[in-house]
Amino acid sequence: MNIMDFNMKKLAADAGTFLSRAVQFTEEKLGQAEKTELDAHLENLLSKAECTKQWTEKIMKQTEVLLQPNPNARIEEFFYEKLDRKAPSRMNNPELLGQYMIDAGNEFGPGTAYGNALIKCGETQKQIGTADRELIQTSAINFLTPLRNFIEGDYKTITKERKLLQNKRLDLDAAKTRLKKAKVAEARAAQLNTSQPEENNIMIWAEEVTKSEQEVRITQSEFDRQAEITRLLLEGISSTHAHHLRCLNDFVEAQMTYYAQCYKYMLDLQKQLGSFPSTFLSNNNQSSSAPVQSISTPSVLASASASLPSVSNSVVTSGISELKSSSGSRKARVLYDYDAANSSELSLLADEVITVYSMPGMDSDWLMGERGNQKGKVPITYLELLN
Repeated sequence: MNIMDFNMKKLAADAGTFLSRAVQFTEEKLGQAEKTELDAHLENLLSKAECTKQWTEKIMKQTEVLLQPNPNARIEEFFYEKLDRKAPSRMNNPELLGQYMIDAGNEFGPGTAYGNALIKCGETQKQIGTADRELIQTSAINFLTPLRNFIEGDYKTITKERKLLQNKRLDLDAAKTRLKKAKVAEARAAQLNTSQPEENNIMIWAEEVTKSEQEVRITQSEFDRQAEITRLLLEGISSTHAHHLRCLNDFVEAQMTYYAQCYKYMLDLQKQLGSFPSTFLSNNNQSSSAPVQSISTPSVLASASASLPSVSNSVVTSGISELKSSSGSRKARVLYDYDAANSSELSLLADEVITVYSMPGMDSDWLMGERGNQKGKVPITYLELLN
């Protein structure tokens, strides 16, 4: 019986709180009640988190379209993933085309020029299909999964705490409204103080003012505590950006490997096809007066690729690992501008050179940076270690 009474009281209290919030929210929308505004820093963090969420979703969805253009296949993979089951293995488009070419070449005869060429093309298409699978798998693990974890994990937590902050803000403003009304009623009762009952009325409203003031203090404390929790979560967005930058580098490296493999396969195929007699390279029995131009790697491309910094993180990772394992410091060039999210971080300008070193217990994505008398945490993905 006592448990039932407790549950009924709790239900009634929750219903009263919900009604109070609804009334406060409605009056704010109608311009009949004051609203406590969040500080500018917290508003900026909320805006940054919302912007990060929206663009992360768009990038993630379009990457999925790039890797798997077939919408039916994407839907099937989605349902198998939700059911925690492995999707059935099927040939992708290059593999299917390659199989058709091989079957046709065998049907026409491997000894014929056309049949032999179809078989060679089919084998190359299958190699491209295998490279395509590797690109999809690597990109899903190193790029799509971290983005999805942010949307389905970190941002959901931020949304939950943001909703709690909104509720605490409504509770605070509702308490302020009740206090304001109680003070108005007390002042009105004092003006009409002409009889003994009116004096009792003044005491009643004085007690109501005292009660409302205590309620405002409690709700203000709860609001401040929830605002601090939300702020700490939102400041983690800077770490999210640094982590996503590393994932983006991994995605670019996977694409670079894929396109390099495809280029090599097609270059080898072109050389094999170029070894056929020239009479078989004519179109519709028309003799080809100009020789087929061989596809080769331009020297300009080779020299340009040699001068560009490698996308691979192996060198950078080894340098960072050595720096973290030692107690020394290194010079580093800043690759991009970076705005510090809080006082523990150091703002950076692109192309400036700073001193960096590691400290025990630091997150793997960060180093300590120094510029003159200024020091603070800096994300390693924004740095290029110098020799």
